[in-house]
Amino acid sequence: MTQDVCDVTCINEEKVNHVKHELNKQSIDTVIGLYKLLADRNRLQIASALLVEQELCVCDLANIIGATTATTSHHLRKLHKVGIATFRKEGKLVYYSLSDEHNMKQVITQGFLHGKEESVHVI
Repeated sequence: MTQDVCDVTCINEEKVNHVKHELNKQSIDTVIGLYKLLADRNRLQIASALLVEQELCVCDLANIIGATTATTSHHLRKLHKVGIATFRKEGKLVYYSLSDEHNMKQVITQGFLHGKEESVHVI
């Protein structure tokens, strides 16, 4: 048998019921949606750019990710819809920044730190 699987079935009902109860409290689908949004290369690049430069207009972001302003706006609307990004309009320009409401800066930074740790451990 493999070493990474239990040899017998032994369920700790108290722990299992506790975890199931806690998971029901959380909105798993919301978290999945958040990570799906950030799993897109363009959207992660946009979020990363907004980490580096706290506020950028749609035109600048389009240039950074190498996409049209229409495509970039589409990605930004998705990020805004779930609370990752916020925007303000100044004349004919729209400026985006990361939302602090859900600690998005920390979520994205932690992802990159984890990625650096993983790349060090990979042989």
